[in-house]
Amino acid sequence: MSFFDGYDVAASGMNAQRTRVNVVSSNIANAQTTHTAEGGPYQKKNVIFEEILLNQDDKAKENKIAVLPDQNQKTPLRGVGIREVVDSKNEPVMKYEPNHPDANEEGYVAYPNINPVIEMVDLLEATRSYEANVSAFTTHKKMDTQTLDILKA
Repeated sequence: MSFFDGYDVAASGMNAQRTRVNVVSSNIANAQTTHTAEGGPYQKKNVIFEEILLNQDDKAKENKIAVLPDQNQKTPLRGVGIREVVDSKNEPVMKYEPNHPDANEEGYVAYPNINPVIEMVDLLEATRSYEANVSAFTTHKKMDTQTLDILKA
């Protein structure tokens, strides 16, 4: 185990949760967007995470994580990464609003299938996960500092 493994895992978790917070915030902000540049209503986005193991050179290079040799462990955890951000497969919600500029010929407007309550819960969960990673990073730092203090004495 490397001296910095704990930092790497916590930092990758913070980065992944920050991305998730940004995506969920975008979903909330666009919950009423009926017309996008691609046409149609906004599509809800979801973040797909993946584990990054130290001996997975290809995945580490894709996620720009340095690969360090470690003879003691076969597949030590290096952290978490973002595999991709995908569009939701949910169908849009059709509402009857014949005077809306984006209404179809029957008078229905396609709204994104985004539930603000669920998005707020996801946002809260991502925030708490981020805070847990900050706490792990801080604890690791305190342990290292105390170890160095003992070694100096």
